[in-house]
Amino acid sequence: MKLLTLSALFLSAGAALAQPAARTDAAVLQQTVEQFLQVQTGGLPGKVGLSVGPIEPRLSLGACAAPEAFLMPGARAWGRTTVGVRCAAPSVWTVYIQARVTVEGDYIASAVPLAQGQPIVAAQLTTLKGDLTALPPGVATDTSQVVGRSSNLSLPAGVPLRLDTLRSKQVVLQGQLVRLVSSGNGFSISSEGKAAANAAEGQTVQVRTASGQSVSGVARAGGLVEVAF
Repeated sequence: MKLLTLSALFLSAGAALAQPAARTDAAVLQQTVEQFLQVQTGGLPGKVGLSVGPIEPRLSLGACAAPEAFLMPGARAWGRTTVGVRCAAPSVWTVYIQARVTVEGDYIASAVPLAQGQPIVAAQLTTLKGDLTALPPGVATDTSQVVGRSSNLSLPAGVPLRLDTLRSKQVVLQGQLVRLVSSGNGFSISSEGKAAANAAEGQTVQVRTASGQSVSGVARAGGLVEVAF
């Protein structure tokens, strides 16, 4: 009887040693990346689509209590990207997984040819729908970003409009007489001066007063420059 008990114990111990160690499978990695990207893209305009992988099914990673996803410095959850997943305990490992983020949304394009330097009006624009991640960076997504501005170059119809290729309408011109205005708690001051440069709405411009003093203010429509004292 004693011999049988020892034999059983040895068999039980051998079976335990033969069991494979717990591993982190591909499904866990995919779920970790998907959940991470859902958070990262939560504030994006339009309909977001996510695809992860493929993940090598033979990838051998130790068990992980809480795998953590992250983006490399300079990377973002936009278009084709790479997401890292790391484990601190009980195993220590890091793996990188390819992913793709698509954002179906509206963007603004030229409905007719646009002449260089000419102010753009709403009738010259059209709203199209597509994957924003496949378009050049900085594409306008609302007509209010474009109307009143002008293009740095002539464009044919159907071209997505990039904000970095548009100039804002000049509300102050170099050499123009402008009105300097400043107001505060219980006071308001107004005087005249000559603009030292062109400036669009909201831009800072230097103005020389009648006394020869140079002051800096914010250009506003109607030839006004707001000065803070």
